[in-house]
Amino acid sequence: MSVADHQTLRVLEGRYVLERAVSDVGVAADGEVLAAVRGPDGGARMRRRDEAEDAWVALWNGDEAHPPDATGMLAAIVAPLAAGKVPVWVAASFDGDLVLIPVDRADEACELLRRAGHRVVG
Repeated sequence: MSVADHQTLRVLEGRYVLERAVSDVGVAADGEVLAAVRGPDGGARMRRRDEAEDAWVALWNGDEAHPPDATGMLAAIVAPLAAGKVPVWVAASFDGDLVLIPVDRADEACELLRRAGHRVVG
């Protein structure tokens, strides 16, 4: 068993929406952007919007930081969610990963993660 098999995930405060970002738009400095990814398609942003109907919940595994070359960290989280057919959006930071789950599937996702050996707090 590896450290990847027993991670602690913290549920972050708030609800988030996913937005398509175009390449010429900067990241807002208002603190509402949780993550921004640039790609050939322009990219995407995860932005806090507590009142949104199609909101997502953010899980963070970086409170117990793992080195960037640790293998299987994200796979150990998304595999049980995929097996349960729970959609995810992910972004990596230096110390950890953000995993977004649809708000209406959050309880189910947390239970799947616990059954897989992870600890979910918050």
